[in-house]
Amino acid sequence: MGPNGWRFNPAVEGATPDTVNGFSMIREVYFKVDPDYTGRFTVPVLYDKVNGTIVNNESSEIIRMLNTEFNEFCATPEAKALDLYPTDLRDTINELNEWIYPGINNGVYRAGFATAQDAYDKAVREVFESLDRVEGILSTKRYLTGPSITEADVRLYTTLVRFDPVYVGHFKCNKKRIVDYPNIWGYLRDLYNTPGFGSTTNRYHIEHHYQESHLQINPHAIVAIGPDIDYTTPHDRATKFN
Repeated sequence: MGPNGWRFNPAVEGATPDTVNGFSMIREVYFKVDPDYTGRFTVPVLYDKVNGTIVNNESSEIIRMLNTEFNEFCATPEAKALDLYPTDLRDTINELNEWIYPGINNGVYRAGFATAQDAYDKAVREVFESLDRVEGILSTKRYLTGPSITEADVRLYTTLVRFDPVYVGHFKCNKKRIVDYPNIWGYLRDLYNTPGFGSTTNRYHIEHHYQESHLQINPHAIVAIGPDIDYTTPHDRATKFN
């Protein structure tokens, strides 16, 4: 991400161009839809190619749309049957999201972008109180709601996989690392090695985006060399909760 926001930069390995409009910046997509747009140029964006408009730019809503609205395009019956927000678990998933998002997903940002000690202290305390709570849950369940992966796991994964490479140092969330939580660490490796997780995780993108984009935190855009983490090491989650 540059000074003008998110870029389509196919020169970076693993990145893709805008094959719809040929734009180089996400802001151009917003201005195509509304030339007078004055808001933030955020991602993700769910874009309607036929009507040339942004359908949604809120990740929590897009994840639910992707869960059900495009089933007719699924390549296999198994993919079509997959439901990450099943009716019988919706209350549990909603309750998890209500404290995991502010405490962990958004908590790391509140800590990282804090400009006062009190604000940082409060945010980072809530991050680790929430992680401690997750550690307790995962001591009795393979996934957050039980034996199956749900939306709650998908939402938590994105923060956990970035935590040790970026949030520990860049956002000063260094009280503990994910590898210091036995259950969370095993759970993260379990998810990473599940089809659809590790294959869509690009550590180079994660590390370079954060450390090269937030110049108010890292003014020289120096990208840290570590840590050494192997998400493919064996775990015992499947046998432990069989």
